[in-house]
Amino acid sequence: MKTIKEEVTNELIINKSKFITILLNINNPNQIKEKLINIKKTYKDATHYCFAYIINGKEKCSDDGEPSGTAGIPILNVLKQNDLTNVLCVTIRYFGGIKLGAGGLIRAYSTSASQALSQTSLADLKGGYNITIEFSYDKLKQIDHLLKNIKPQKTFQTTITYNFNISAEKLKQIEAKLNKLSTIKLKQPITLAV
Repeated sequence: MKTIKEEVTNELIINKSKFITILLNINNPNQIKEKLINIKKTYKDATHYCFAYIINGKEKCSDDGEPSGTAGIPILNVLKQNDLTNVLCVTIRYFGGIKLGAGGLIRAYSTSASQALSQTSLADLKGGYNITIEFSYDKLKQIDHLLKNIKPQKTFQTTITYNFNISAEKLKQIEAKLNKLSTIKLKQPITLAV
């Protein structure tokens, strides 16, 4: 399985209709609703917001008002054909006044998703974890040294909380030390791009 390394946007015009495709990295289905809300705010005058996603074997697609099977499934098929996961692909359509027909819509949505995909590089995936740790201020230097090649999200309150993604291999190397210096509040299996 593979995923995209960076998020991209592609624009395609077919018979005066504008198709804007956005490819996004996602690790959790709960992120999708928020991403779609933000896209709808950014492109608020669009006619359709069609999408497909695959996350760790779970998939879903939406035609968002286009004729059934003409938008979401073609987008999903592009993701499947490229063996992708942890990807949300949204294609925004501004209707240009000329009807494309079912075949034309399928080609337009497939082409737009494929063109967007061609603009990003792909990364192989391997197993890992999303970790949240909590520790006292006197352990800060030791924790930072242990996680020197990782960029955690940091929260400083009465204790310090770090949230980060780490490969299973790397975690195995440092888990004993991490357990001595901190309390692991969350250890959730995820898939990481490498």
